[in-house]
Amino acid sequence: MAKGKRATLSDVAKSSNVSKSTVSQYLNHRYEYMSAETKARIEAAIDELGYQPNILARSLKQKTTATIGVIVANLLHRFSTEVTRAIEDYCHNHDYHVIICNTDEDPSKEKKYVEMLIAKQVDGLIIVPTCNNMELYQRFVDDHYPVVFLDRKMKGLPLPTVVMDNIGSSYICTSHLIAHGHERIAIMTPPRHISSRAERIEGYEAALRDHGIPIRPEYIKSTRIDEAIPELARMLTLENRPTALLAGNDLILMEVLSYMMENGIRFPEDIALVLIDDVNFTDFLPSPLTTFEHPVGRMGRKAAEMLLDQIKSGQTTASPDSQLVVFKGSLHVRKSCGGPLPEPLALDMRGGRREWNGPE
Repeated sequence: MAKGKRATLSDVAKSSNVSKSTVSQYLNHRYEYMSAETKARIEAAIDELGYQPNILARSLKQKTTATIGVIVANLLHRFSTEVTRAIEDYCHNHDYHVIICNTDEDPSKEKKYVEMLIAKQVDGLIIVPTCNNMELYQRFVDDHYPVVFLDRKMKGLPLPTVVMDNIGSSYICTSHLIAHGHERIAIMTPPRHISSRAERIEGYEAALRDHGIPIRPEYIKSTRIDEAIPELARMLTLENRPTALLAGNDLILMEVLSYMMENGIRFPEDIALVLIDDVNFTDFLPSPLTTFEHPVGRMGRKAAEMLLDQIKSGQTTASPDSQLVVFKGSLHVRKSCGGPLPEPLALDMRGGRREWNGPE
């Protein structure tokens, strides 16, 4: 081969004494009918010649780029970082690349990223939707485009969706606070137009009703993150202020902790505190925080698996019995709610964990 000339697939085939189709099968990881000796010869020829496949030409020929897009709502959210890591790990193990985009809950950014990724010919998308682009979402259905929704449900769309059991998670957290003798329990979440947040409020209200405790609207705050501290301040200055607070996610928790530290409010001495989500710094707090952990890694892997199945099978519209996958979580009981748990729940929660199987 002439000096400076780029090695071709034909060069690799000639050097390894196989056909071009065999080299192509090797490059596409189709080894079913290939001997170990043949694989070794092709690999040695590629290394010796410095051969690099023309990715663009391969993608045009195969009508695939072996790349997917992942669109999340907020990369600062612990859920987003954990779930994207799980997706990337799964895709890497299946020879797919991942492009990650962040919408900041902005529907216009979401639409722009979707259009950009499709223009780049990604094979499919995993989306944590803003829930404010129905026309865009409907196009996925109409065009049979491979998509998996993650963390949030969109009613009326037959698209595969992976979520957590938000109603059950919130129900058990609220019941845990009630078991510690609290009746004036507040909940704070980001805006509730998102299904996961609305469901956490729904589970909270269901637990209060089932325990005969009145629902007080002034204890329910669904607010933007930048308005969380003023809302919390107003709630904690009520005449009958809450004695317990359920933080709806880790971003809300950070605002709550900031306000408490600045104002000398302690938990559980001044107010009991539970987080629906998990954080990795709870043991460094003055009182370790009771949290509800969801299997975020498993959710990410399942979403990636479902998307790659769609891409490979060409089946994009979900069937009624498979379109929604729900993951349940576990309560981690620590000290932020007070003393030991009263009977009989203490027997159920030995070891600091309890699998949640729905309202009891």
